[in-house]
Amino acid sequence: MPVTSVSKPSIKPDTPVTYVKGVGPKRAEALAEIGIRTFTDLIYYFPRRYLDRSTITKISRLKVGEQATIVGEVTTQRLVRTARRSFYEIFIKDDSGLMSCIWFNGVKYIQNVFKAGDLVAMHSRVEFFNGPRFVHPDYDRLETAEWDSTLHTARIIPLYPTTAELKKVALDSRGFRRLLRPIVDKFEWAFDEILPFQTISRLKLLSINEGFRQIHFPETLEILEKSQVRFKFEELFYLELMLGVKKAGIKASRKTFQYPNAGSLIKQVYEKIPFALTIAQKRVVHEIWDDMKSSEVMNRLLQGDVGSGKTIVALLCASIAIGNGFQVAFMAPTEILAEQHYRNLKVFADLVGIEISVLIGGQKKTERDEILQSIQSGKAQLVVGTHALIQEGVEFKNLSLVIIDEQHRFGVLQRGTLIGKGLNPDVLVMTATPIPRTLSMTLYGDMDVSILDEMPSQKGKIVTKLVNEDRIAEAYNLIREQVKKRFQAYIVYPLIEESEKIDLKAATQGFEYLQRSVFSEFKLALLHGGMSPAEKDDIMRQFIAGTVNILVSTTVIEVGMDNPKATVMLIENAERFGLTQIHQLRGRIGRGKTDGICILVERKRTEISQRRLQTILSTTDGFEISEEDLKLRGPGEFYGARQHGFLKMKIADLITDKELLKVARSEAFDLLKSDPHLRKQENIRVRNHLLTNYSEYMDFVNIL
Repeated sequence: MPVTSVSKPSIKPDTPVTYVKGVGPKRAEALAEIGIRTFTDLIYYFPRRYLDRSTITKISRLKVGEQATIVGEVTTQRLVRTARRSFYEIFIKDDSGLMSCIWFNGVKYIQNVFKAGDLVAMHSRVEFFNGPRFVHPDYDRLETAEWDSTLHTARIIPLYPTTAELKKVALDSRGFRRLLRPIVDKFEWAFDEILPFQTISRLKLLSINEGFRQIHFPETLEILEKSQVRFKFEELFYLELMLGVKKAGIKASRKTFQYPNAGSLIKQVYEKIPFALTIAQKRVVHEIWDDMKSSEVMNRLLQGDVGSGKTIVALLCASIAIGNGFQVAFMAPTEILAEQHYRNLKVFADLVGIEISVLIGGQKKTERDEILQSIQSGKAQLVVGTHALIQEGVEFKNLSLVIIDEQHRFGVLQRGTLIGKGLNPDVLVMTATPIPRTLSMTLYGDMDVSILDEMPSQKGKIVTKLVNEDRIAEAYNLIREQVKKRFQAYIVYPLIEESEKIDLKAATQGFEYLQRSVFSEFKLALLHGGMSPAEKDDIMRQFIAGTVNILVSTTVIEVGMDNPKATVMLIENAERFGLTQIHQLRGRIGRGKTDGICILVERKRTEISQRRLQTILSTTDGFEISEEDLKLRGPGEFYGARQHGFLKMKIADLITDKELLKVARSEAFDLLKSDPHLRKQENIRVRNHLLTNYSEYMDFVNIL
């Protein structure tokens, strides 16, 4: 039978939320939909923001265009029907004036939410139409006792995130306050502390139980901030601790092979390169060689902007392994990219006698069987391929180095399967997506990082221009001039998941219009994600071969198209793209010695799009661009492809809390340095919390 009070000792952190007073079956079901199933889940459901006397604006002082919060009383409400559309309107008054709040959507629901005399808080951007108004504001119903205007001291009221389903069971902000207030008021039992006591003392953090009290019902703004710092640090500390354990697990794996020296093959390859390496390329090769000659397994990320020369670095490192008698696997995310790597690497491989093979999905059985045999026997020294490399039947004789290109496009299991085909091989993963340092510390904190921050002098420069739709004819003429000079062009249409069918139709119609009415004298081809891999590969091969003059495409060309004859790109609706995405796209041009021209067509201007496009016009530095992109879009959207295993933050923010992240990383790594297995008595609770709550994110949890 459920207990009737949460203050009884029988309530534990893992007790089902149904044992909390006020949570019946319907509420439990609604809470489960947002991940609240236990008492711990509930107590960690933090307010999204707070109301206090300093954050409230009087209605008479509202300014159009600004975000504001008002507190007032509901006076009247009505359903308004017009010829264009209906909306629901309520009027709020405070002691300075009256204002309107309207809803165009969810009218049926909103009609039953408010009644005359309700005390409410409303938050939105201020608009003006016959007076100030909010459209679709965030709202919270308040108790009069929560907002007593006679008080001279600030009363801080927590506002909780909610959903339509939660509101149906009266779990709006007021409902959560009613549920949590008795818990916090009668906190007679305690959570065990899960941070090291020395860390709490050194950083002057609140204890876990005081933190819970103050984050839900803070006494002052100062102590509210301290409670938020406590739980932000907790999140970041365990994130970094998890990464530190993963890194230690990798380092604890010893190689079953050793490189006595770099071998003579790397010198032969180096001498065949027809251009001088950049200082950055030389530095990175040395960093990788230091890892390769170590007895510990290498786990290194190579970051380099588009065209910075990652493939040459990979070839030089591969030649070390091959020169010592071992095999190298080079995995790429698409067949076309695998084939491009194969062609580029084969030029050098043939010059120095490296046996190179390519393994992709569409090969004939006889050809595939021959390649598999050469891999198994060790004859194939460098094997380039797609996920076909990890399929059953692919057996390496002595794989010592795994190179993975654009590795965020592979799942953890795919990478693990390839690594499992070797002898505890060294792993080098590469990405052309410049990753801001703050995010890199989180996404790749378990890896050592090398950065190619210098561009080869022989690479063409890229000029970026912004035009509106009135100047589209000029842009088309520029493309026409380039194609007449025997160069090629891309025209890119947006494709975002939420409106894929609409966008695909726009790309298709755009292609038909361009072929019929604009570039009828040239050969155009359409490329999009809805095509089969064979169809896409065929079109890309035609484009690379030069039989297609202009490739009309969605963003499927973002990674993996290497055509030095393509010198111009037009990006339609550029305002709809992320900064990093535009930067990746324009990296498809200027890949030879000829400069490239990227034309951004802006169809609809917004404040954010203007800021985004001005950034892309002002710099070609991928790392600078990625930092700005991270600020604009946040870490989840910025690197959505890395969502496999990406830990979502409840309260910490990887952008605004980057200084706290550095402190958390330092504390976590120092702890592991003093107690690598977290076996000391004072760290047992930390160890247990890590294993209980983070094991699904750790490939090497067995290190503990």
